[in-house]
Parts: sequence; C-alpha cells; structure tokens
Amino acid sequence: MLKLLQKLLIIVLLLVTSFYLLYQGFLYTRTRDRMPTGMTVAGIDVAGLTLEEVADLVNSYYMSPVNVQHREETIELNPADIGFQLDMETMLREAEIQSTPDDAWLGYLEFLLGRSFEPVEVELSATHDRSVLLQHLEMLASFMDQPASGPRLVEETESYEMGRSGFITDIEGSLPAVEEALYKPVARQAQLVIVDQEAGPFDMKMLEESIQRQIQAFNGLGSFFIMDLANGEEMGINENVALSGLSVVKIAILLETFRALDFDPTSDQAKLIAETAVQSGNFSANLLLDIVAGQDNAYLGVDILTESMQQLGLENTFIATPYEEPDRPGKGTHSTPANSREDVTTFPDPTMQTTAEDMGTLLSMIYHCAKGGGTLLAVYPEQLTPEECQAIIDVLSQNEEGNLIRFGVPDGIKVSHKHGWAGNTHGDAGIVFSPGGDYIIVEYLVQPDTDWLVHEISFPLLREISRVVFNYFNVDAPFFGDTQRENGEGEKPESEPDLPLPPPDGGEFPQGIEAFRHSRQV
Repeated sequence: MLKLLQKLLIIVLLLVTSFYLLYQGFLYTRTRDRMPTGMTVAGIDVAGLTLEEVADLVNSYYMSPVNVQHREETIELNPADIGFQLDMETMLREAEIQSTPDDAWLGYLEFLLGRSFEPVEVELSATHDRSVLLQHLEMLASFMDQPASGPRLVEETESYEMGRSGFITDIEGSLPAVEEALYKPVARQAQLVIVDQEAGPFDMKMLEESIQRQIQAFNGLGSFFIMDLANGEEMGINENVALSGLSVVKIAILLETFRALDFDPTSDQAKLIAETAVQSGNFSANLLLDIVAGQDNAYLGVDILTESMQQLGLENTFIATPYEEPDRPGKGTHSTPANSREDVTTFPDPTMQTTAEDMGTLLSMIYHCAKGGGTLLAVYPEQLTPEECQAIIDVLSQNEEGNLIRFGVPDGIKVSHKHGWAGNTHGDAGIVFSPGGDYIIVEYLVQPDTDWLVHEISFPLLREISRVVFNYFNVDAPFFGDTQRENGEGEKPESEPDLPLPPPDGGEFPQGIEAFRHSRQV
C-alpha cells in the first residue's frame, strides 16, 4: 500500500512538473520577441522588454538632464541642447540579434532559471557635439563665474578702488566630467572645475599709469620718482633725466653740513640751517657750504659735497659753483650719465644738477638713517647720527614755502620737503608721513623749449600728482580736498607775476620778472 502511494505521488509530481514545463515553454515561446534574461542595453536591464520598450527606456535614461555643479549651484544641462544623440537603430539591431540564442534549449533553460549563463551586453552607441557643449559651458560660466578684479583708478576723484578675489570655471578641465556624465544612465551629475583667483595686484604700475594720464596734456617733460619706504618699491618716470639742481639740492647741503659738524649746531648755525631749509636762502646755503669746507671757501664745500654724492652712489648729483657765485675756470660743470644722454635733455643748469631718482634716493637714505640704519650710517658711521638725520627731516617739515607736495595731502600730514624752481623748471622733493605708509615723492615739470614755465599750469598739476600719490598709499582713506585751497594760500607766489625767489642775501623777494631771470634758481 505504501509503495502504491509513493508511485502515485511520483506520477502526480511528474505530471505537475510536465504541465509546469509545458506552461513555461508556452510562456517562453510568447517571449521570443522580447529581450532575454540578463540582457542589458547601454547599461540598462531590458530583460522581458520589446524593442520598442527598450528604445523608450534607454531614451528615458540618457535624454534626462545632466546636473552640473558650479560651486553651490546646480544647473540642469539638457543633452539634446548640446547635440547628444543616441544611435538607437544600431543598438536595437544588435539587441535583436543577441536576443535570439544559438541554442533554443539553452535559452529555455535560462528562462526557467531566471538567469543568464552568458549575459548579453549591448554597448551604448551615442555621439555629442563637443563644440556645442563647450559653448554651453562657456555661457554657463559667463553667468556663474565671478572673475577676480584688479584695482582701478576712479578718474572722477583720482582715488583707487582695491581689487577683489574671485573664481572662474576651468572649461577644458571640466569637459571630461561633463562628457562622462552624458554617457552614464544613472548618477548623471558632474562637478565643474572651479579655479580661485587672487585679486589683481595693487602696485606702482597703476600709479605710474595714473601720473602719465595726468601729464599727458602737459607741453613739456615730467620727471617723477616715488618710493614706498616700507618695502623699498620704486616707480619712476623720466627719473634719470638730468635736471637743474635748483634749491632741491639744498637737501644735500643740509646733509653735508650735519656730517661736517662734530657737535650740535650753534644758534648761528641753526639759523643758517633754518633759513636754507625754510626760506630757501641762497646766501645761507653758501655759508653752510663754508661749514662743509671747514673754512671760508664755499667752492671747496661744493667739491666735498659732490664727492660725497658720488660716494653714496648718486652719480648724477653735483654742485660745481655755489649759488649766484661766478664759475671757476675749468670747473663750471661735471659730466654725468644723466647729462650725457643724447635721447633727451632739459638743458639743465650746468653748475648744479641732479635727477629725480637721486633726490628721492637721498631722502630715503636720510629717512632710514633717522631710524638707525641704512646707507648713510654705513658709509659715514663716525660722522652722522640718527639724531642728525632726524634733525634734517624736522627742519624740512617746517618748510611752508612752495606748497606743491603739501597741498596734495590733507592738513595735519607731516611733509618734509624742499621745493625749487627756475624759469622753466619747477619741482619739489619730500618725505610724506601718511597714515597709509611713509613714502618719498620727487616731482618736476620742465619746458625745455621755453624760458618760462607759467605757475598757473605747473603748480596745480604738481599738487594734483601729489594727491594721486597720497591716494595710492592711502587707498582706504583717500584725500578729496581741493588742492587749490579756497583761501588762496600758496596759490600765487609773492613776487610778480609768477614765482618767488629768495634773494642772495636772504632779504626781501626781488620784484619783477627781470629780477627773477637774472637770478639762477630758488
């Protein structure tokens, strides 16, 4: 009985299995026009789908937007907009071929087991237009990027705006990630390569361009030298052109006077120093040259001064003849690199000359000497002290004549300067102690083709250039004041009609143009 029951169960099981296999065979025959188990097209599982359904499914994946990440922003990139195209015909043809197995019984077995012994993969076939993609990325970058900017001159106020940092898209560097995302069915996102940029440099090239713009309408030559005393950065425009020494070289006389003195100046000597620095006295300057010489011989004094300038490396600075004294036979001038140039000349006074760079460098030496270091103390360790250099700076700060540099800075800013002018040459050289940093400014205007430079042209221009330089060093607190000063202070020299000139004896100013023209310089 038990054996009969076992046989009956086996028969039932065989019948059920047969019916199952027959039914699965029936189902298999009905799916012969569908993709087999384990088939993928373009990386997408398409098992059981018709060719039409495969096309729809692949399209739905690959024509969906690519999410492009630009820093914190996400932008959708439509594949159709960049010429992305699926070669669906090729992929479906390959899928159709691969969907018919070589061995029908093997296909049936794979259908029964729900798995493929040899999975069929139809590779993605697609193209895109790289040039169009690049255009879209560039357009995207143009909206999203914030390129760094450099400082700029605000021409209306002659002040400066600092640059700012920024970022830009590296288009070429970003292209591979975007293209990879285009050819992926999932995780269709790409991180753009963003390059951080530093703010453009705020350097003296910008200051030079600003000064050049100021003097472009001037019918003559401008000579300028600027030095940042914090880091030694320099800027020059015609800084090595030979210029008449004027009273500006009295800075060198003051330096040589203190070098010659072994003790503090006497009251008489202090008076001569003040008259030379503050009243620009020519007679007092010659008396200081006697101190330099150690005897009543200003000619020897200028020789010592010139030799000292050469030793300090200021090879374009010399005095051959004291102020308003006759020339010595055979010693009326000196040859220098500056006055030997053939490309440019200002027809400088042959008896005393300098350059803007030499005067600026000399002032910087005095500045650093006052702080206990620099060239002067190295060259003359036994003859100069920081206190003496500071005394020079202090006495020059009392100079309220020739307000060219001083009227280009706000009231209360210390300016130690020495102005000078002759018929066709006007200049000023000084140290400005500003909140944004101490700096040297030397500025000259020359009209070599005329005997007379009208101060209504030169003075406002030199004052405005002084203001431009101040604003460069004080970009966060620029000076917008009227350099012409409403009260007219310093606007018109005391002598008529153009320029003041201290007389040889330090007395009253001579009157009239002829008196000015007969005197060498201030």
